[in-house]
Amino acid sequence: MSTAVAPARTGQVLADLIPASRVRDIALVVGGAALTGLAAQIAVPVPGSPVPVTGQTFAALLVGTALGAGRGVAALTLYALAGLLGVPWFAGATSGIGVSFGYILGMILASAAVGALARRGADRSMPRMAGTMLVGESIIYAVGVPYLAATADISLSAAVAAGLTPFLIGDAVKAALAMGVLPTVWKSLKTLKK
Repeated sequence: MSTAVAPARTGQVLADLIPASRVRDIALVVGGAALTGLAAQIAVPVPGSPVPVTGQTFAALLVGTALGAGRGVAALTLYALAGLLGVPWFAGATSGIGVSFGYILGMILASAAVGALARRGADRSMPRMAGTMLVGESIIYAVGVPYLAATADISLSAAVAAGLTPFLIGDAVKAALAMGVLPTVWKSLKTLKK
């Protein structure tokens, strides 16, 4: 039985290179949710903010990009629903709705956007991957910051100060990691194909 990886075509994401089956899709969705939950446990408190720095957004954007929009949304929705039902895999081994739940909702939307961009080849070069990560991060903040303001009963400017500004440097580092990882995987697969 051959385990060769199919050659990449335009319109594919990394997950499409694995032979198609329902089992594959279920495993990818569950694995994407678990990866996000695991990455959320890398949590560092930020002084003056109820939102910690986590690996969660990095994982969510990688899941969306590698799995594509449909499976990425399914994985992040599973992550959110399981956390709402009590699985302690939100940041800091928590579950349920908190002031940072808006970021999780934003991650679902961001996974759709980055997955759609990846299907158009945005994950195959560093500059395009940088743009893809910027789009994803922007969507997460566009949902998370107003949600933080509403649920923490603070002004929007205070929510920006507590839920956006302290995270920009970390997000730049996460974007740089993603810029290196996915284009490198594509280049490696291209080399293997030759």
